[in-house]
Amino acid sequence: MTSATAELLTVPDVMARLKLGRSKVYDLIRSHRLASIKIDGARRVPVEAVRDFIRSSWRRPPDGHAPWPR
Repeated sequence: MTSATAELLTVPDVMARLKLGRSKVYDLIRSHRLASIKIDGARRVPVEAVRDFIRSSWRRPPDGHAPWPR
């Protein structure tokens, strides 16, 4: 596997990483909350897009300690 393909995840890979179902992952893609690309009809999600999604789903509490979910 090249480093470029290692940076692209399939929808089942994303489902496993985020512990979400297929429909929810596609909902996130459709709503542009999770970036993805299509390669000859195959949907792929960059690893960095998953990281960005996780980061954007967390925020810091007012006291600046560990983040909690929104």
